[in-house]
Order: sequence, then structure tokens, then C-alpha cells
Amino acid sequence: MSSSKGQEGSAVPTKQKGSWSSFLKSIASFNGDLSSMTAPAFILSTTSLVEFSSYWTEHPSVFVAPAAEKDPAKRCMLVLKWFLSTLKQQYASRSEKLGSEKKPLNPFLGELFLGKWEDESGETQLVSEQVSHHPPVTAYSIWNNKHGVRLQGYNAQKASFKTTINVKQVGHAMYHIDGFNEDYLITLPPLHIEGLVVGAPYVELNSATYIQSSSGYTAKIEYSGRGWVSGKSNSFTASVYPEDKKKEPIYTAEGQWTGKFSFKDAKTKQVVDTFDHGATKPTPLTIGAIEQQDDFESRRAWKKVADAITKGDMDTTSSEKSIIENRQRAMRKTEKEQGKEWERKFFKRIENDPTFEKLAAKIGEQVNKDATNGVWAFDQEKASTAKSPFHPDVNPPIYVATDDLSRTSTKSTAGA
Repeated sequence: MSSSKGQEGSAVPTKQKGSWSSFLKSIASFNGDLSSMTAPAFILSTTSLVEFSSYWTEHPSVFVAPAAEKDPAKRCMLVLKWFLSTLKQQYASRSEKLGSEKKPLNPFLGELFLGKWEDESGETQLVSEQVSHHPPVTAYSIWNNKHGVRLQGYNAQKASFKTTINVKQVGHAMYHIDGFNEDYLITLPPLHIEGLVVGAPYVELNSATYIQSSSGYTAKIEYSGRGWVSGKSNSFTASVYPEDKKKEPIYTAEGQWTGKFSFKDAKTKQVVDTFDHGATKPTPLTIGAIEQQDDFESRRAWKKVADAITKGDMDTTSSEKSIIENRQRAMRKTEKEQGKEWERKFFKRIENDPTFEKLAAKIGEQVNKDATNGVWAFDQEKASTAKSPFHPDVNPPIYVATDDLSRTSTKSTAGA
């Protein structure tokens, strides 16, 4: 079924082996969106997909570093370094912590996840919102005002089965540096799930992705796994080159995105930079206490479900999920009857994105509106009037952007 070695279900708790075997068989014969399937208890996550946006910035100092570099080619290399540094958090941190990849909770329309990081780079802020349920789409905005750096994007996932679970990510991210008025289009890697047979799933990235800069430089990253080019899991090679000179790289990079990797001057072969996950710890994300959060914020909304999953109580898990799902169905029915659409709190649907289109044309990337229910952009006017996830009498104030991205608002987010 997959390339993982070992007897079927060898990593599965004894009591769960029957349900795991049934789950594998149901995957193999399933047609449709795999995310809608109910997985065995031990493989369920207590975390919603809307939280995954936070994995972009768990190393804030690396996130803002390109803003201080004057050379555009090296700036592109530093954006590449930051992007590579996010991959472990995005695709491997959960399996490393929990022993295997877990099936995340499917966010409901309007679900929010808000937070901030504070370290030597200042304050970096996050807004993540589920902007579509059919298809499921998460949009996010992350910014650091001190360094004039921000990231905006949105993505959906399409999962299919063919010998293993394959996931195509639809959407993109856009990294912007105010000081140089520079944009970087980032494409998202496809992936597949290894370790299904033994019951210890983990993610491996496939194929290649690009980072295209408005300054005229391109970074290409090619991914490989155990038994392929390198013989090591989570491996990659990358290069930074002038957009019209693919065979004349300025910098190259290689290593394991879950461990160590290095960057070299392509001509001299000298190492010019490195990154080591073992020596670079993630900065903790700060969020509001659950009792102070709005009903639409992820941790509060899913608390009863998460608690039940932790206890292994599938009856309560199912009933609490049903309460959320039925409430959402009722809201959609009312909206349809009134001829209205759910009002997103921080994002808006736009007709087109000229910056994306210009950069995407250089690397053959296309926007897929149908797969993401439109093109999504952070709405600074909405953000400036949005409320905080904290009650009005609770400090600190919210970490949402105002219309000039330079202040914070102490108003509260509308709830359910």
C-alpha cells in the first residue's frame, strides 16, 4: 500500500487493529473527499486545520530576516531559507510529537484562529479564518510591523487514494517586504502519507515548488523521500537563479527539511548559510485564554470535541461534532432563505490578483478559483473594525491589523 516496512497495523493499539484495517479498506474503495471520512479514535487530532496557518511563522526572526538584506539575490535566498524552515512545522511536527500524523478537525465556515509571537524580532501577528466550507478553504494573514514584512495566502486540499493517500494543495502564499516593495509568490507542495500500513502515518513531500520574486529571481525546490535520490526521508535540493537563466544558479541548497540544510554559492561551492532545526527552537504562539475567546475561535469552539478525543470517548466526540455541524447547517439554511452569504470577518473574495497573475505567469502557475471558491484577500478595512477575541475589559488588546497595518484594535470579533 505504501513504501513503509513492517507488518500491517504493527503501530496500532491492539484494541484498534480491527477498526484500523476497516479504515484502510474503506479508504481504498472511497470516492470523494477523504477529509469527510471518520477515522479511528487513536488517529484523530484535537487540532483544527484552521490552526495550521500558524506553522508558517514559528521562527519569526527567520521570517523577517530578508527585510534587512540589500542584495536582491541574497534576499531571495533568505526567503527560501525561511520557507524551508517552515516545512518541518507544517508537515512533520505533529507526527514527531504524537508518534504519527493525526487527522485534523475540519474547520467550519467562519472559524477563526488568532495569535501572536513575541521575540527579538518584535511582535508578529496572525489571523486565520475558514472562508469556505464547500470546498474547505483557509485564508491567513501574518505580519510584523517592526520589519515591514507580511504573508498572506489561502489554501485548500484535495485528497485522493492510489496505493497511498495523496494530497494536492490548491492555493498559494504571497510574502511581501515593505522596504523594497517586493513580492514573492510561493507555491504549495503536493504530498502523500507514508506509514499507513503499520498505522503510524507521516507526511512526505512530492515533486517541486517555486518562489518567484518581483525583483526577478526564482527559487525552485525539488523534494525527495527515502529510497529516492538521497536515500533519506524529507530531503530536498533547491536553487536560486535569475528568472530567465535557470541553468545559471547563484545559490544552491540541500539537506533535510526536518533537520539540517545548507546554502552554497553556486560558483565557489562555499557554504554561505545554514539552518538546523535541532539548534533553532520554535517561538511559542500566544493566544487568548479559551474562556476569553469568541465562540467562533477554534480552541473554544472545538473544546468539548477535543476533550472527548483526548479521553478516547468517541460517543461524546460524535455528539459534540454533530452539535457544531447541525448549527452550521441551520445557519446556511437561514442564509439561503434570506438570499444572503456568510460575511467573512477578515477576508474578502476578489475578482483577480494582478500581482499573483504577473508572478505566476513566470513559473507556469495558474489560479484555480473553482477549487478555492474564489480568490481571497485580507480585508484591511474589515480588520480595522473587527473586534478582539478578548472581552472588552481584558488586556492585552487584539492582535489584528488596522487599515494601515501599524496599530492594533481593542474592539471585539463578532461571535455566534
